[in-house]
Amino acid sequence: MATWFQKWEPEDPAFWQQKGAKQAWRTLAVTTFGLIFSFATWFVMSAVVVRMPDIGFQFSTMQLFWLTAMPGLAGGTFRLIHSFLIPIYGSRHVITISMLIKLLPMIWLFLAVQDLSTPYWHFIAIAFLCGFGGGDFSSYIPSTSLFFPKKLLGMALGLQAGIGNFGVSLTQFITPWIIGFAAFGGLAGGSQMIAKGDTSKEIWLQNAAFWYIPFLALTGVFCWFVLRSIPVKATFKEQLDIFKSKHTWYCTITYVMTFGSFAGFSASFPLMIKELYGSFPDAPDPLKYAFYGPLIGSAMRALMGKATDRWGGSIFTQLSGMGLIACCLALVLGGYLQPASMEQFPGFVMLMLGIFFFTGIGNASTFRQYPIIFAYNARQAAGVIGFTAAVAAYGPFVFSLLIGKSISLTGGAATFFWGAIAFFALACWINWYFYTRKDGERCDFGTSGGTWWDKAKSTWSQN
Repeated sequence: MATWFQKWEPEDPAFWQQKGAKQAWRTLAVTTFGLIFSFATWFVMSAVVVRMPDIGFQFSTMQLFWLTAMPGLAGGTFRLIHSFLIPIYGSRHVITISMLIKLLPMIWLFLAVQDLSTPYWHFIAIAFLCGFGGGDFSSYIPSTSLFFPKKLLGMALGLQAGIGNFGVSLTQFITPWIIGFAAFGGLAGGSQMIAKGDTSKEIWLQNAAFWYIPFLALTGVFCWFVLRSIPVKATFKEQLDIFKSKHTWYCTITYVMTFGSFAGFSASFPLMIKELYGSFPDAPDPLKYAFYGPLIGSAMRALMGKATDRWGGSIFTQLSGMGLIACCLALVLGGYLQPASMEQFPGFVMLMLGIFFFTGIGNASTFRQYPIIFAYNARQAAGVIGFTAAVAAYGPFVFSLLIGKSISLTGGAATFFWGAIAFFALACWINWYFYTRKDGERCDFGTSGGTWWDKAKSTWSQN
């Protein structure tokens, strides 16, 4: 079977109607399903670490935060590599291999948590390899951006990234349930004991990794037989031209604000609950609350795609940044990050969910913006999307380490949030000055009011 399409012209209405639309939406469905498991395996350590001390692993607070941070460090690094792979090897090969390679950390984690003598460095290595699940996002999204016409990019990328982001919530929702019983009988090994006061219960922590193994294997094989590649080829050197534009770096800053925050808080939210509120009587179970944040952020990313096509991405990115600043200020000024009692916990959760809500809006709007900002070159637009996603994928690494350090040194997380507020303010200014205000260099008002690209084409045609 041929790997590469001979022709792909999504902006041609006849081609799109006769062949393009069917193939593009089918590809979107397959790759989005795979992306769910990429995000799920990327964040599996964030759900596992909160149970590791309960079954006997003697790791410190910072060691646990390092385990949640390492997938972010790896994910960002692997995304930098993935940013350049699609124009070289094509969607079919890259996505199939990236799906199958995630079997390695899942099998290793499955074995490691069953042995209390497993050295800490094993878990650091496993956590790093979980970054495979975060890295391939920078192949999925650039690939999708090549399949669709610009008028549908907001919807297509919003659906793929938003539904894919549900993988974060999926792993944090499924983990506490699937580790609670012998879901796979003797096939997945024996149980571990958790003692709480005078009571104890059995868990099967290895189930958190084991259940992904058949899904990853089957999805990888399916991708090989279904996917094809767009004939947009470029060498690694040719793709470096994106770094000559200042807008590549501005887009990176705004995406760190949106997706970097989503990924960073998704990884650190469970441990924040444990460390900030875990010492009080009747302390909350972090896994009963943690999945709500990624769920809300993912839903907003999927739902907002069509709105960003209609009114443009920049205004929603601005709304996202302002909302993030407001929620962070409320957390700091309300004392929720160094609590005195459990009475503050509901307010803490609500404001954190507000952060996830606004990151979801921003994650949808930025991916509408970037193809418009680089509308003159589809390959560059795809490359910028991949690169910005790569840098933002360091969010779990940076957020987990800095939040953990803030809690270790001060007993609370307020120091980190003050820094986040300052960064969000910078990103908001960049977005407003270059992309939102009426005279911005590359403003985007959606189909309702045109874009800088529409104006440029009109000027060229007149001249």
